[in-house]
Amino acid sequence: MNKPNIIFYFFSILLFSCGIYSFNGASIPKNAETVSVDYFINSAPTKQPTLSQVLSERLKDFFTTQTNLIIAQNNGDLNFTGEIIKYEIKPIAIQSNETAGQNRLTISIKVNFKNSYNNEFNFEHTFSRYRDYESSQNFSEIENLLIEEISTELIEDIFNKAVVNW
Repeated sequence: MNKPNIIFYFFSILLFSCGIYSFNGASIPKNAETVSVDYFINSAPTKQPTLSQVLSERLKDFFTTQTNLIIAQNNGDLNFTGEIIKYEIKPIAIQSNETAGQNRLTISIKVNFKNSYNNEFNFEHTFSRYRDYESSQNFSEIENLLIEEISTELIEDIFNKAVVNW
């Protein structure tokens, strides 16, 4: 064997010996073909009308772009259910005149994950992220941007806990 063939052979063994490996770090059972994401119910005391759909669809999109899994309507090999438990705006950074210099939007979701091939990876976990913004800003003008930024981080956290076993 010449040197390029040996290198190719070596990397082939590394990549394929442990099931499916992807360069995004995901470790997915080799028999898994589908992922299902149930609509995240909004149980937060303060409801944001589009948040359930945003989180549910973004999680599906993330899995389809980062893995070879196919979206199943329900009972996928990997299955996510969850609920939004907090959508809250609180003042922070109180100034000397007792007004808030900044506000904080916090979103928390409780997620149940089931891996039909390996129960060791099943979990129920609450994920929470926030963004601070100047209290002088009109919240309705920046709300969608804040939701987009927070939901991106939440989706990455869920993905990492479910399939990145580092």
